[in-house]
Amino acid sequence: MPDTRIRTLGGALAAALLASTAIPAAAQGFDRIASFPVPQNLPADADPLTETSSEIITATGDGMTLVYSDSPLGAVGLVDISDPESPQALGSVATEGEPTSVAALGQTVFVAVNTSESFVAPSGHLAILDVESRTLTRSCDLGGQPDSTAVAPDGSFLAIAIENERDEDLNDGEIPQLPAGYVAIIPLSEGAPDCEAMIMADVTGLAEVAPEDPEPEFVSINEAGEIVVSLQENNHIVVLASDGSVVSHFSAGAVDLENVDTAEEGALTFDGTLPAVPREPDAVKWLGTDRIVSANEGDYEGGSRGFTIFSKEGEVLWESGLSFEYEVAMLGHYPEGRSGNKGVEPEGMEVATFGDDTYIFLLSERGSIVGVYRDTGAEPELVQMLPSGIAPEGAVAIPSRGLLAVANEADLGEDGLPRSHVMLFEMGEGTPSYPTIRSTMDDAGRPIGFGALSGLAADLETPGRLYAVSDSVYRSQPTIFEIDATQTPAQITRAIRVTRDGMPAQKLDLEGIVAIEGGFWLASEGRTDRLIPHALYRVDASGRIREEVPFPAELNAVERRFGSEGVTMVGSTLWIAIQREWGDDEKGFVKLVSYDTESKEWGAVRYPLETPGDGAWMGLSEITAHGDHVYIVERDNQIGGNVGVKALYRVPLAQMTPAPLGGELPVVEKELVRDFIPDLAQWNGYVVDKVEGFAIDAAGTGYVVTDNDGVDDSSGETFFWSIGAM
Repeated sequence: MPDTRIRTLGGALAAALLASTAIPAAAQGFDRIASFPVPQNLPADADPLTETSSEIITATGDGMTLVYSDSPLGAVGLVDISDPESPQALGSVATEGEPTSVAALGQTVFVAVNTSESFVAPSGHLAILDVESRTLTRSCDLGGQPDSTAVAPDGSFLAIAIENERDEDLNDGEIPQLPAGYVAIIPLSEGAPDCEAMIMADVTGLAEVAPEDPEPEFVSINEAGEIVVSLQENNHIVVLASDGSVVSHFSAGAVDLENVDTAEEGALTFDGTLPAVPREPDAVKWLGTDRIVSANEGDYEGGSRGFTIFSKEGEVLWESGLSFEYEVAMLGHYPEGRSGNKGVEPEGMEVATFGDDTYIFLLSERGSIVGVYRDTGAEPELVQMLPSGIAPEGAVAIPSRGLLAVANEADLGEDGLPRSHVMLFEMGEGTPSYPTIRSTMDDAGRPIGFGALSGLAADLETPGRLYAVSDSVYRSQPTIFEIDATQTPAQITRAIRVTRDGMPAQKLDLEGIVAIEGGFWLASEGRTDRLIPHALYRVDASGRIREEVPFPAELNAVERRFGSEGVTMVGSTLWIAIQREWGDDEKGFVKLVSYDTESKEWGAVRYPLETPGDGAWMGLSEITAHGDHVYIVERDNQIGGNVGVKALYRVPLAQMTPAPLGGELPVVEKELVRDFIPDLAQWNGYVVDKVEGFAIDAAGTGYVVTDNDGVDDSSGETFFWSIGAM
């Protein structure tokens, strides 16, 4: 048995290794061209908020129709992509059970359906969908609970992983938990399954972990008709012949991880160690006929956060270590809330050849991003990272049309929150449009992780130099990020930690920043119900808090959760944008609060909000002084097709004359400067809700940034762009 445990290196050596795989300025790459909201395939009489999900996805032989499994709906959905830039709903077809996977041959789609009554009495069947007529017929009884499905490249047979999954609540989810799984191999005759000739390939007795209870997870078939199957919970990989005999099998092995984020403490640290982490691969794919690539998601004991290339006999030919997870972190997609589990969780995968190049598409379920690697025969070349939508579960490449489709399973099912989407990417010339901002490695060889950018400010002197803050998602590590906007994508070059008495200034919710001589003023949104005050903080250039200014009693008496969302400075006066109405505000009006840093006096004016749509709210996200005006970002809390307002307004400085708090406040007049919705739509995903940062640099150029909520209930996409001279 080959040694399949290797150690990944940290520190300066890791930085050097990562530098060697940095994304090049590609002459050819993939760009997102469209997004299809899965709820569009709901039946006409269904509640629009009915949960739907696109999970495993396939394409018809002509590449014109996508078909995906929708487990919550108990159906398969169809999408017309004859015009890939404008995908159209074709409806859904009920499956009389839970569809777990789909695989196409021409205009026929094979659907694996789970009908299990319990974990100890698993059952399922194979259904046949005729795409042209949209009719579904039941065919083979599979004898157990199916998972992944694959069609042989020559169309001669079908392989289905019969997982017979475990009960995660029983015995802490540990296996063995019988009945054991197996691999169903079904011959195809002119595209029709020969159920009577089905082979139930036995894969017991092979794994070192619970050999009596294999749980096949994913199957892939090569040109030679060999089936590779992952036994995820068993940490094992098996290669079968088409007759079900075992060609080879081997442990997926373990990896030692150094400089990894292991704690969910509201900070991006990358300073932990995880020894001997079992890979526990989910998706496995063939690279040619002699190599196998695995996505090492992990299950109940493992997950090495990357991917591995094995020989057919089990030799480790290449191991990604933490390089994929680091790249995810440097794009702002790292899921801090999963640090104590499996990090970015590479789960799904597609392998396809476009022209002369074979690509590996690696799906990060928790990072909501897809890594695109070019197969070189040795170390894969990282080409780019694609923004996928929330929780990419499955992908299908259509090389004949230069397309890639990704199915994103998460459906948050509430107004103002994202739904499940199928996203389409097309190969083309030129530099890809994503990412728009990224960070670098620090001096210790660790990524500068970022996310939830909630405020933006300009350097006083240097054009293109900006500063951003992250909000309470990273409550244990409040940070000021220095940005070089002269690069494409913009580069976060430095992280300045906000400290008090030499320790991280925890529990701040930084929402606003303005640069001053020798440092910054920061605005923190408070929660008095949690003993977290609304306050202003003056910090020096190193991030050390030098002065704290709590809100006065007059403001705290009427406070609400939605407080400071931006801060700017005019002369000696700080102006703070309050996000939503507080207790003494007339509906539709919010306060712009002033604090004179010399006289220590407080005051305010009133700002009129736009009228939100049904079920939405309207609020402020940023305030920036420039020239004779104050610029204000106003937005609703909606996403996608429900958006109403994401816009930049301005108010003349001459009207910014504060009145004392507690009395009648003057109302300012606003002027629309820019509608951000067309800007947000240019990336062809769903229009995000949180435009939270705006700044005008020393040369008078305006910049905008969005808040990705730290990849919590979000696709993780951060958009940073310029709107030109102001």
